[in-house]
Amino acid sequence: MPRKTLASTAPPIVSSAHLVSPDSAEMSEFEFGLIVAGNAFHRWVVHCMSAAGLKDLTPLDVLVLHHVTHRARDKRLADICFIMNIEDTHLVNYALKKLLGLGVVAARKSGKEVTYAATDSGQQLVQRYRDIRESCLIAALNADEGLNRDIGELARLLRVLSGMYDQAARSAASL
Repeated sequence: MPRKTLASTAPPIVSSAHLVSPDSAEMSEFEFGLIVAGNAFHRWVVHCMSAAGLKDLTPLDVLVLHHVTHRARDKRLADICFIMNIEDTHLVNYALKKLLGLGVVAARKSGKEVTYAATDSGQQLVQRYRDIRESCLIAALNADEGLNRDIGELARLLRVLSGMYDQAARSAASL
């Protein structure tokens, strides 16, 4: 007979016990982990960017700056929202206006379209962020091939679950 482990007998660690489903208590555990990890990630990106020299940004401001810098291509507001899976364009637009005011993002108008790109200053700050990320996060992770494989699998699973949440949101919106 298999031995029961503490994990199999302990109640699930969740933020909302009233939502635990007998069909998948693990989903409630995942959601709690996502809440905690999401908040820790947001705190991290803000502190890392602050250490890089750009203070008083929200997590979204930092993530928009990173995306605008991504692959050194100009981005439209709609593209940024689409890639980041953000429905409310006003939130991203506000972040862009803030980043424009700080001089780390520039806007270019071509006909009716406006595109955004990181300025030299923005690119330098993102590079400094990268350096700090390497020394504070990646070095502490001390990942080997197995851990990197697990992280890659977790990333894949998060993408799958984000699609499921999007579909569930569409279903709920139609009720």
